[in-house]
Amino acid sequence: MPRRPRPSSRTTPPDRKFASVPVQQFINKVMQRGKRMTAEGIVYGALERAETTLRRPAIEVFETGIRNATPLIEVKPRRVGGATYQVPVEIRPDRRNSLAMRWVIEAARKRPGKSMAEKLQGELMDAMNNAGAAVRRKEETHKMAEANKAFSHYKW
Repeated sequence: MPRRPRPSSRTTPPDRKFASVPVQQFINKVMQRGKRMTAEGIVYGALERAETTLRRPAIEVFETGIRNATPLIEVKPRRVGGATYQVPVEIRPDRRNSLAMRWVIEAARKRPGKSMAEKLQGELMDAMNNAGAAVRRKEETHKMAEANKAFSHYKW
């Protein structure tokens, strides 16, 4: 039994351009060393480029890309009687979004390209079309959970 109360979750204010909380969370994850304006420029630039390329609203491109990269189930190690089993568990909604955003940003950083805005645009467009490294990682996670379905009775 923990001695301290459970920490309250902080609410993130919406971003300036789209008035969207997920976009602001995405900007916060792109941000490095506290450089918020640089991160905003990267994200907004990527969304504008995607909007002109696909002729769809930028927020729709972002939401569809993140939704397609969002995992529903993952495996967690559980130690039972000296053996460690990979037990599939459902993911909480806030962790789902966090993982999806993290995977998209990570995949964009590894892409070859000129600027981070171009790489992020490419990864978001790929995720929107159910392609790209972030969606592949989601599918690998789901495959691993499916393969270890036999150990699902160990979850608690």
